[in-house]
Amino acid sequence: MKRWWTGVLRDTLFKRLFLLMWAALVASHLLAFNVTTRVHTMPGGGPSHVPVLPSLPPMGLGREPMSPGMPPPREHGPDEHAPPGADNAMREPFDPTMRQPAGPPGQRPPNAQGPQPFEGLPASALWIDYLVRIAAIGAAAWFGARWLSAPMRRLAEAADRLGHALGKNRAPPPMDEHSGTLEVRQTAQVFNTMAQRLHAQFEAQSMLLAAISHDLRTPLARLRMRLETMEEQPQTPRCVADVREMDALIGSVLDMVRNSHASGEPERVDLGALLQSLVDDLVEEGRPVVGDGEMTQAIVLAQPAALKRVLDNLIGNALRYGNSARIALALHAGEVVVTIDDAGPGIAPDQLERVFQPFYRLESSRNRSTGGAGLGLYIARDLMQRSGGELTLANRAEGGLRATLRMPLA
Repeated sequence: MKRWWTGVLRDTLFKRLFLLMWAALVASHLLAFNVTTRVHTMPGGGPSHVPVLPSLPPMGLGREPMSPGMPPPREHGPDEHAPPGADNAMREPFDPTMRQPAGPPGQRPPNAQGPQPFEGLPASALWIDYLVRIAAIGAAAWFGARWLSAPMRRLAEAADRLGHALGKNRAPPPMDEHSGTLEVRQTAQVFNTMAQRLHAQFEAQSMLLAAISHDLRTPLARLRMRLETMEEQPQTPRCVADVREMDALIGSVLDMVRNSHASGEPERVDLGALLQSLVDDLVEEGRPVVGDGEMTQAIVLAQPAALKRVLDNLIGNALRYGNSARIALALHAGEVVVTIDDAGPGIAPDQLERVFQPFYRLESSRNRSTGGAGLGLYIARDLMQRSGGELTLANRAEGGLRATLRMPLA
């Protein structure tokens, strides 16, 4: 008995839905009855002023049926045995139930006491009754739907926060486990447990990948040294190139892990000054880099090291595959737009998004002398998304590839 009573007192979705529907139905009936009664009994709204529905005459009106064995009723006329004045009374129809004269069918007796709400109900009152019921139930259903769907909206928001937190390798914010119905609290507990496990698994995978990559670099370095000191063989240069490629791949993986674990609050960075310094350094080295126009001041919120890495990666790709880099900066509607153009062959339209996938390399970039590990663009876009920016690639009409970087101004 105690267990049953405890289950009844619990705040469950079933209990809420039941109470809501019950209250809505009762309230709609009471409201419709009240409105219809007031409209029908108000001055000018009675049955004598509006068309009424046809109704049967009340019981006892008119001629009473004859019972077997009873003499037929006497026709109205003077009665010598009746007292004076009784002749006029006998001429009026008599209602044996109400003991009062009855009027025409469908009309209340003139001396009836109190309003009769649904006596001779007009057709317009029925429509008012239906409309009031529909409006009351619709309003209750609207508020009830928002009330019952609130936990689902909170769950969707928590799932969105979980995705952003895992993308930035941060601990996801937990859901509130102490408010709401029993089902909502249980769902919050399961969601928080799942979020913690996902975060732990992502953390463990990143650390395992970093540990393996770090441990592989030592034997690779020894192998390269031995190959370089060995007697020159026809395959020795190719073996050394393979080892260097593996070392570069491991270095890219380590960079990716470091970026995913990078912490720290973003700072105010002058993107224009950073670009100008990069252009000056590359021009001083004799690289074919051109700054298109003046690098105006553009303050953004980002991690300086991450932002510099993105720009280095994009400019390096333009120099590696396009043999030149033209850099421009412009301000548009609260954001800064940086474009980096090259004079290379460009990328096939169906490959423009695939090059952002990790370890994906185009056929033209598989040359050991120029090709990378296939992680540069993936890391660059990931760092931009962490800073609230956007990185896209597009082929230019005059030839070559354009990398566009958009970031909101601080």
